[in-house]
This record gives sequence, structure tokens and C-alpha cells, in this order.
Amino acid sequence: MLEHALPAFLALIDPVRISALLAGMAVGMIFGMLPGLGGVAAVSILLPFIYLLDDYSGLAMLLGAVAVVYTADTITSVLLGAPGSPASAPTAIEGHALAKQGKAAEALGVGFLASMVGGLLGAVVLLFAIPVAGPIVLSLGTPELFMFAVVGLFFASSMLGKNLAKGLAAALFGIFIGSIGPASAEADFRFTLDQVYLLDGLSLTIVALGLFGVAEVIAMLASGGGISGGAVPVTNWRNGFVEFVKHRWLIFRSALIGVFGGFVPAVGASASTWVAYGHAIRSSKEPKKFGKGDIRGVAAAEGANNATIISDLIPTLLFSVPGGPAAAIFLGAMFSFGYYPGPRMITQNPDVMFLIVWSVALASVIGALICFAVTPALARLTKLPFALIAAPLVLVMVMGAYQSTGTMGDMVMLLLLGLIGWAMKHADWPRAPALVGFVLADPMEQYFWLSNQIHGWSWLARPGVIIIILLLVTPLIYRWWKARKEMSETSSTDDSRDSDAGDLRVNLGLALVLLGVFVWAFFSSLEFSPDSRLLPWLAILPGIPIFAWLVYQSSKNLAASDKTDALSEIPYLLALGIYVLGIYLFGFYVATVPFVAWMLFGCAGSRPITGLVYGAVIYGLSIFLFGMLRGGPPGGIFF
Repeated sequence: MLEHALPAFLALIDPVRISALLAGMAVGMIFGMLPGLGGVAAVSILLPFIYLLDDYSGLAMLLGAVAVVYTADTITSVLLGAPGSPASAPTAIEGHALAKQGKAAEALGVGFLASMVGGLLGAVVLLFAIPVAGPIVLSLGTPELFMFAVVGLFFASSMLGKNLAKGLAAALFGIFIGSIGPASAEADFRFTLDQVYLLDGLSLTIVALGLFGVAEVIAMLASGGGISGGAVPVTNWRNGFVEFVKHRWLIFRSALIGVFGGFVPAVGASASTWVAYGHAIRSSKEPKKFGKGDIRGVAAAEGANNATIISDLIPTLLFSVPGGPAAAIFLGAMFSFGYYPGPRMITQNPDVMFLIVWSVALASVIGALICFAVTPALARLTKLPFALIAAPLVLVMVMGAYQSTGTMGDMVMLLLLGLIGWAMKHADWPRAPALVGFVLADPMEQYFWLSNQIHGWSWLARPGVIIIILLLVTPLIYRWWKARKEMSETSSTDDSRDSDAGDLRVNLGLALVLLGVFVWAFFSSLEFSPDSRLLPWLAILPGIPIFAWLVYQSSKNLAASDKTDALSEIPYLLALGIYVLGIYLFGFYVATVPFVAWMLFGCAGSRPITGLVYGAVIYGLSIFLFGMLRGGPPGGIFF
């Protein structure tokens, strides 16, 4: 197996492929520094562009983005106190406090180096996991592979957020939209509403951009004003290197925690980072210093989160079970290039496995060096309004979505899924399970159908399947026991129950809409052949009672809801809808002019000359990018 390492490295350093890796890194760093966007948005934006490249270059571009997101978001967390992603919250707590004390360079230096160590350790573990775990994967049958996919989906549902019902609902919604279009086993087209656009199913690009990108851009636009109140000076990296050496073993232990968190499907960087942060506090002789600016908190958090995002690829490559939402998108990209992680890939495409290892290792090192180089300049730009960034960002999202089929259906679906993603965010539904469910829908259907065809229902009694079922049942029992214990020790009030419930009005509306969709889908599925019903019913049959429960739960406590964040964002959602309508009526080029003008002058408050020049640059770049992509921009009815 190791004999493929050198050829893979030589293939990667081809000028085109290394350029693709660096381009992906650039996008990953930009998105890592934008609060609330992160790796999912970065790889979503890149998806339409990777298909212009060969398979190695396309995968390297995605990996470059994934590998540096958690390195770059250190900049935002320390300088602004706003975590670039949830996994960087401990870094924001400790690093921003240090920045206020004049120790920004120290915090950033430790953060960059710890991220590099975490990324390299993740790459090393990924390297040795391939030959060690390969025989295990080869011994698995379709029933075990199906159950591993179920485990990954369940972990994504149960470990993201406190409300298990919401996590499961999101995952089932993801499976449902993944079942739209042609069935794998029979010549049936499911849930197409007699629309030609839906005959091929939904695009991964549009699902990822809609559920994640649109909601985050709307939220940042609604927050208004500048990203920061002023520039933060960054000078003298020496103390950062000293602190890195001083806490090297803490960083190493934290990276190991991150590796473990990545290997367990869907645990994710957020959980791993907080575990590592807690380890730093427990192992400290001065735990009271944490929260006020302790460099050990930065070291532990950054060592863990980068290791997690790399080791997320282990279950993705070995079991086709995405370790996280970014890994889910990467898995979908591999499918599109004709690579199928698991037994076939280990035996037939070992060069691709090593290309992945080399890509993440190089990106981890180069990314840290770039962050050291660009941070002093970036620190002077932190007072820019977010709308200046959002203007080109929305255009790139529109371009990316339009590459799916080149029809207005792409625009409508982006807007519709964006509305659902926005509602899920405000209802406090985790969106990652929906994306994981969408990506896993196709392999789950194939494994499920093959298991029933080969073994009947006797596959449920296979020893491997029983063991995997125990992996599902044991956390459920523990979670139930823990919840009962907490209820007996504390008296719950309505306020405490609803503190983490999100906006209950949005919650109720979302649950009602999806309940109606699932009831309609059940009756529609009765017309399908039995084999074509298998996957939809996996989502619909448990989904209906879960959505009904969420409707009851939200309506019961509706009077206690006092959250109004969603209301302030509705005008921006309407503006996006008007923009899509403008594209439909007048075409992209005409509709984009007033939309960009509104963002620059209305949202960002740009000066006339500056706004006109910047707007012209954005407009010109959009024309250039459409020229690079297949086909032209969306045309309208009148133009």
C-alpha cells in the first residue's frame, strides 16, 4: 500500500493540481475568517468549479479548503472575538481576551502552530488508518455498510444540539430530499411534481448552499454595520513560538482528542474542541485563569479542531460515513468523480487515498505559514462592513447554483432551500444532519436494497449488524438516563425548557410545513413499486410522528417565546427573493445591478465613488466567472 505514496505526491505537485490546492486554500481561509460561514460554505462554493478540473485537481481543491478553515478562523476569533465557526468558540473566549491585553500576536501564533500540528497529526493518522483498517472494511457486507451509514446519520442527529427530535427530523428531511428523482432499484421517478427539473434529483451544490450559505449571509447582513469597531495591531511573533513550545504536550494531547472526535462519525470539531478545552482546564493548576485570557485554552482548542476536520475523512473514506458536513460534501464530490469510498476504493484507488493525505498535510503547513504572513495586514481591515463581502459572495452562490442544470429551477431551489435553512437555524434545528442525510441517501438505498435482495430480512440477525445496533441503542439509553437524572435533580421551569428551543414560532411553522410535506409524500409513495418505496419510507414513517411531536412541543410553549431575531432578517430574505424574481424576469446582468447597489449603498453605506468602482469590479468579475463556467448567465423573460 505504501508504495503508492510517492507517485501520489508527484501527481499532486503537478502545476495545475498544486495550483488547485492553493486556490482551495485561499477560499477556505477567506471563509474561515467570515464568522458563521466556515468549511461547509467554502466547499459548497467550490463545488461547481471542481468539475472544470480533472479528478485529482478537483479533490485537491476541496481538501485545500477543508484543511485551512480552522487555521484561518483563528484570526477572526482572536481579533474580533467572534468565532469563525462554533468549534472556535474557546479560541474566541481566550484569544480575544488576550488580544485586549495586547497579546494578539501571542494568541495567533500559538493558534496557527497548534492548528498545523493538529492537521499534520490528522494526516498521519489518516495515512496509517488506510492499511490498518482496510482488511476490516473488506470483510464488511452490504448489511454492515448500510448500518454504518445509519450510525453516522444517527450520530449526526443526536450529537448536534440538545433536542434529539430536531436532529432526527433534520436527518430524515435530508434523506427525503435525497430520494427525489430516479429510484435506484426501479424505473420510478419520485416526488417530481411533474416537473422536468426534478427528474434527475437535487444537486449537492444547491442543497449545501441553500441550507448553509444563504442563512448565514442573511444573518450577517441583518446584523448590520462593520465586522469590528476598529483595527487590532499584530506585532512580534516571538512570544507565540515560545508559548507553543511551552505547551507542546497539551497541544499534542488535544490533537489526539480531536483525532478521536473525527474518527467517530459526526461528533465534529465543536464537541472535540470543547472536550480538549475542558481537558486544558482540568489539567491546569490555575483553572480560574480560564475565561480571562489563558493561552492554554487557545492551544487546546486549535490543536483539536484542525485534527478533527482532517480525521473526519477516516470514516468517510473507509465506510462512506461522513465524519461531518464538510466531509459529506467531499463524499458527494468523490461519488461524482466515480470514486466510491470503502472496499472498492481501497483495492482499486490507493493512489487517491494518498493524494488526500498529501493534500491535507501540505495544506496544513502552507496554511499556517500564509496566516503568519497575511494576519498583520488583515488586522487593519477588520472594521469593514460585512455587506462589502456579502455582495460578491451572493453572486458566487448564484453562479454556483446555476451550474447544476443551467435553468431557473436552480435559482428557485436555491431560494427555497435557503428559506428552509434559515428557518432551521432560527428554530434551532441542526442543519448538518440534513446534509449528511442527503449525501447518504443514495448509498443507503443501494445497501438497503441489496441487503434485502441477498439476505431477505435475516440480515438483521447478522452478528456485525447486532453489534452496530448496540452502538445505536447504547447512547440512546445513556441519554435517556442522563435526562431523567437531570430532571430529578433540578426543577424545570418554562423559561429553562425554552431557553435553547430557538424561535418557537419559526419552529412551529417549520414543523407544520414538513409534517404536511411528509404526509403528502406518504400517500404519493403508495403509487411507487415496493422497491422504490424503501428509501422514502425510511424517512417518512418515522418522520411523521417526529414532526407531529415537534408541532405539539412548539405549540404548547408558544406563549413563552420572546425571540425576535428572525423578524429582523425577513426583509433581507425578501430582498433575496426579489433578486431571484428579477433574474427570472430580466436576467442576471440586469437584476444584479440594483441588487449589488442596494447591498453596497443601502447595507454597507459605501461612498458614491468607492461603491461605484467596487460594484463595477464585482460586476466585471461575475461576467468573467460566467465566461469560465459552462454556458452563460441566467436569462430573463424580457431580456
